[in-house]
Amino acid sequence: MSRIEESIEVEVPVSTAYNQWTQFEEFPRFMEGVESVSQVDDTHLRWVAEVGGSRHEWKAEISEQRPDERVAWHATDGKSNAGVVTFHRLDEGRTKVMVQMDYEPEGMKESLGSALGSDARRVKSDLERFKELVESRGAESGAWRGEVDQGERIR
Repeated sequence: MSRIEESIEVEVPVSTAYNQWTQFEEFPRFMEGVESVSQVDDTHLRWVAEVGGSRHEWKAEISEQRPDERVAWHATDGKSNAGVVTFHRLDEGRTKVMVQMDYEPEGMKESLGSALGSDARRVKSDLERFKELVESRGAESGAWRGEVDQGERIR
């Protein structure tokens, strides 16, 4: 497994950063290579993305979601990956967004890219585009404030 850990500070309140992040179907607007993310229900997503020059599709389950704090997930089929995004209030109008992700590189090209750090640079660039998106809007495009624990919606 390879691990990526990246973070960025955004000039919006923690609730705005969290609310925008939970608009999963907008991920292609700032995530390189992501063709689509479809929200199947409150805890399941279907991803289509180009990784290492190859097109991949997989399903993911949101295993934990706490408003203004964290969103954790793991793949349930297809591309093996899991991780957590956490949101840290720095002050009224600033938030630190941290991504920790584990994934299994497939094949020589992905393994080499991981060893050279291209995957971490890609996530860093995605976070920079997220920052531009959320700061330029000044407000989130939507919000889902439900809570998830162990893959089940609890509120």
